[in-house]
Amino acid sequence: MLVVSACGATSVQTAAAVRPAAMSPSAPAPWFADSVGSAPQVVSVQGIGGTKATIGTWQRTGDSWEAVERNIPSDVGSAGFASVASDDSPATPTGVFSLDYAFGTEPSVAHGLDYLQVDANDWWDGDPASPNYNTHQRCAESACSFDTSLSEELDGYQRAIVMGVNKSRKPGGGSAFFVHATDGGPSAGCVTLDDTALVRLIGWLQPGAVIAIKA
Repeated sequence: MLVVSACGATSVQTAAAVRPAAMSPSAPAPWFADSVGSAPQVVSVQGIGGTKATIGTWQRTGDSWEAVERNIPSDVGSAGFASVASDDSPATPTGVFSLDYAFGTEPSVAHGLDYLQVDANDWWDGDPASPNYNTHQRCAESACSFDTSLSEELDGYQRAIVMGVNKSRKPGGGSAFFVHATDGGPSAGCVTLDDTALVRLIGWLQPGAVIAIKA
């Protein structure tokens, strides 16, 4: 969620191999199972109080879900959770959203997800009056057609994943929602986690994955 300051990023780490953890045949379906359609992978974010949450990663196997990782510590927006995204509140929206691609100033650690390497000319347009609101744009700051003071400079992120929030691009309906590395506290509406875990996550994700968020 955009409230003009960048959400932050941290140091480079090496990805570790991640293997699904077998679930008991009698284990109940995870809470998101009925809301993610045919998604092959799910990143679950569940609030545990205030701005704190835990992240789980899940792989679909036939008609069931296998946990890959669980209980990864996370922070959300400084205003906690909200049922509807907005540019006016630093809250993380609840619901199910696509994970469209990753980006960052660091080289790609992705093995399936598209990755965009960015520099000082890459922006996330947060200007509600812009026809390209809530999209990636590339321009020198002096030549941008949108208000850069309302937008995110993407070279502030060593790596991040784009969440498909407000895909209809309703003006004021929220922009620049990412999964990215923590800077030690709550964000302006993004989902954050330790950079080591983020590297593993980007390397594991495949096209079609979604993120499911609940307070």
